Amino acid sequence: MPPENSEQGRWFAEHLRPHEPMLRAWLRGQFPRAGDVDDIVQEAFMRVLQAREDRPIESPKAFLFATARNLALARVRHLRVEVDFALAESALTGVCDESADVADEVARAQELELLTRAIQSLPARCRQVITLRRIYGLSQKEVAAQLGIAEHTVEAQGTIGLRKLADFFERLERRPPRRA
Repeated sequence: MPPENSEQGRWFAEHLRPHEPMLRAWLRGQFPRAGDVDDIVQEAFMRVLQAREDRPIESPKAFLFATARNLALARVRHLRVEVDFALAESALTGVCDESADVADEVARAQELELLTRAIQSLPARCRQVITLRRIYGLSQKEVAAQLGIAEHTVEAQGTIGLRKLADFFERLERRPPRRA
């Protein structure tokens, strides 16, 4: 960050720094899968300061939040591509491996897709909690801190999410099989 005794440092201290706690909380709530909030906040500060060198910024808070949002979205997209690539690569490895049972690999891939659909069917907060707890293995306390919610809320949303997932799979079992 710029030295506080410089003009840019004073502008930073007056127009950006006061919004940092709110920005961090907002990022944790809106983009729990974006990764390290510290990195996003620092990068957003730097980009706003760089943009200010080229032109005046009418609404520093709005510009800061928009910049941070764009950075977080880029990270989420990047992570999704990495996960999709890793899943595709692992599925391909199993299918290409002559010693692997292709039927088992196809069944696993179908189960993974079904689980993904089930999780995506959850309400946003339940989906966040289930994903962080069950997929990423975070503790209840870690999930609460990352999402900026109470541990009790994590527990409640996790219970609701698991119940909805059970209902999803129960409805799926009751459906008549599709004809080929």
